[in-house]
Parts: sequence; structure tokens; C-alpha cells
Amino acid sequence: MLREGSLSAAGRLLGLAHPTLRRHLDMLEESLEAVLFIRSPTGLMPTEIALALREPAEAMEAAFEQMLRMASGVGKAMTGTVRLTTSEVMGAEVLPPILNSLRLRHPELQFELELSDDVADILRRDADVAVRMVRPVQGDLLARRVGAVRVGLYAHRSWVDRHGDPDSLAALVRSRQLIGYDRRRDLIDAMAAQGHRLGRGDFGLRSDSNLAQLAAMRAGLGVAVCQVPLAARDPALVPLLPTIGATMEIWLACHPAMSGIARVRTSLDVLGSEIAAYCREAI
Repeated sequence: MLREGSLSAAGRLLGLAHPTLRRHLDMLEESLEAVLFIRSPTGLMPTEIALALREPAEAMEAAFEQMLRMASGVGKAMTGTVRLTTSEVMGAEVLPPILNSLRLRHPELQFELELSDDVADILRRDADVAVRMVRPVQGDLLARRVGAVRVGLYAHRSWVDRHGDPDSLAALVRSRQLIGYDRRRDLIDAMAAQGHRLGRGDFGLRSDSNLAQLAAMRAGLGVAVCQVPLAARDPALVPLLPTIGATMEIWLACHPAMSGIARVRTSLDVLGSEIAAYCREAI
């Protein structure tokens, strides 16, 4: 109800009738000796106690869902659901054909794909497998480096036809043709590490979505950072300023409790080999 804002909406999500859910809420409030929600014209308003309980409640939900996934793998070989979390670009551009290959080999597998460019704690986000562009820091995870991908500046050929090949990053900045972040500082910090000082106002198009940046670049709106093997798949994308770039490691991680389950172990193996091959595409 914290998420949905009403008993009716929560009931539809859970598949419970309104009176049943109301009865469960009354029992919970009676057990806790606290009021969790207050009626308002816009729906149910959580009390301070309800907000304080949100984090442990979500942790319980995550643990329950993980238990169901673990139980579904016992004695069922390559069936069930594998939940993955990864970045926007990896999830939308790189992983789908890999997951398709995995599904063709094991038709009974199902996938849940959570896309986020935040470096999430996969234990808290109840994922089976995380594909990350930085080394996971949680000490209780199993993690391995599967490759490293080069990133550089690219533009669509139509943009190059209009603007020509820029001779410097400063020229791109002056012409406001650089695509970058809005509130996040990822690109600014990466450029600063290479001695290129940029500010938010130096980007002619700003978005905190890497997918939006990629789409804008493909549409000819400007110059953006792109993974080299991803750009190599599209002949319309032109590399610019080759001395400007970086290398990002790609890591796979999972919880030790999930690593022995057949579907998770096989997914890790296939993801590892296929991502490594992807990283080698443009070498």
C-alpha cells in the first residue's frame, strides 16, 4: 500500500479482495499496536511509523522472493526464473541477444531484467545475477571480471556530413554539440580524470539516461560516448577524436547461495563467455 496508495490498487496487485486486504491490515496494526495508514481525499497516507518500517518490509519481501526462486530451482534443472540487474545500455543493447541464445538452449528459462545505472547492492535488490561496469564492493558476493570494453566519442554519419570531423574536444564544447549528463557527473568526472575540464553547460543536449544519450547520438543530434563494440555494429556511427576514451571493466556477481542453482550457474557461464566475446568484437 505504500507503493500503490490505496487498498484497491494493492489488492489488484496482490490478487486479494478489498475486505481481505483490509482485514490483514487491521491485524497487522493490531499486532504492532500502531496506526500505519490514514485515510485522505487522495488515498491512504502512510504514517511516520509506516515509513520507518518500509526498509525492513522490503528486505523481507526480497528475502521471500529469493527463497521462492531458490526453491523453484531444486530438482528442476534448467527451469525457473533468473533475475538480472545491469546498466541501461547493457540491458537494452548487449544482453538481449545473449539471453535469446540462452533461451534457445534452455526454452523453459524465464528472465527478469532490471535496468539501472546506479551501482546497486544486489542483495538488497534481490537479483540473482548482476552485470556491472565496476567491481562489486560487497564482500559476501561471488564476483568475477569477464572483460573490459573500450568507450569513445561517436556521432552519426549525418552529423559528420553537416559538421565535419571536429579537431578537438574544445571545438565540440564551443559549438554545443556534445551530448552528456544533466544532474549526474559521470562523464564530467571521467573527462576530468583525463585532464578535460567540462561543466554541465558544455553539453548541448543533457540527459541522465544513457539510452537517451545513445538515441540522441544515433538521431544525429550530436556527439556522445558509446561502447566501441556496440558502435562497431552500426556502420552509420563514426568514431571521433580517437585519443579521447576510456576502458570499463565488466563484472558478473551473484550471491553465493544462488551460485549452486543450475539455471543461475549456467546463466553466469553463458553471460561470461558471451560478454567476453562482445568485448573482443572491435579489437
